[in-house]
Amino acid sequence: MPSSSTPTERQKRLGAELRKMRLAAEATTSYAAGLLGIDRTKISNMESGVRPVTPARVRTLACNFACADRRYVDALVEMAEQQKCGWWEQYRGKLPSGLLDIAELEWHAVRIRTAQTVHLPGLLHTDDYARAVFGAVLPALSRLEVELRVAHRMDRQQILDREPAVGYVGYVHEAALRMQFGGRSVTREQLLHLCHASEREHIDVRVIPVERGAFPGAGHALLYADGVVPQLDTVQLDSAHRPEFMHAEAQLTKYRAHLEWMESESLPTAASRDFIHAISQQL
Repeated sequence: MPSSSTPTERQKRLGAELRKMRLAAEATTSYAAGLLGIDRTKISNMESGVRPVTPARVRTLACNFACADRRYVDALVEMAEQQKCGWWEQYRGKLPSGLLDIAELEWHAVRIRTAQTVHLPGLLHTDDYARAVFGAVLPALSRLEVELRVAHRMDRQQILDREPAVGYVGYVHEAALRMQFGGRSVTREQLLHLCHASEREHIDVRVIPVERGAFPGAGHALLYADGVVPQLDTVQLDSAHRPEFMHAEAQLTKYRAHLEWMESESLPTAASRDFIHAISQQL
């Protein structure tokens, strides 16, 4: 596990939810510290994710802050309990922590929706296509760094094979289907793999044709992870420096609206699969 001075996004999220709960109750950090019998500064550390919090303390705070949403409280307790190492920890110190945070976010999601406009959804990549994507990074990555990222991306895909399976919806713009990462052969293999994956019951790939014109969020690659309860939903956006994680209600509302637009404007599943097949045959 990472040291307490470098909390994961999930640890920071739990702390943020405890702070939100405290502020909603109009309680001070001194009051919260008194409830737990600890120093006031430790409350600040708990709320920033630096200091771990036990499930019992989560329930104590929720009870005294009069939080009546039982499912929400149970979800926070579960987050406090899930402090064991995940498979992604094998990459700790080898890859940027943001990539590990994405894997952890996906692992705990009950549903995943993504929107891609330039390259295809990472959870549905072939290894050659992923290698081509990471090979286009500036500054250039070493061969070892590229291979580590490819291995990590392939490992992330295990959530699509576990039981119970995680529901997955990928909205893909036509432009991404036509981008030839790795050349014609690699792209053709990737498109056929995408079609094959979309035939699985819990995986839905929907194409947004270029004729749809402008659309919201056109410049962003978007991942929306549904939490156990809606309050714990998370949006992740790619950036040139590191992944960005958002969970303010206004942000969640905005990106839910983006996905609702894509749901209404994308081709149906079967038509999307035919569309992808047609492009693959042109390569």
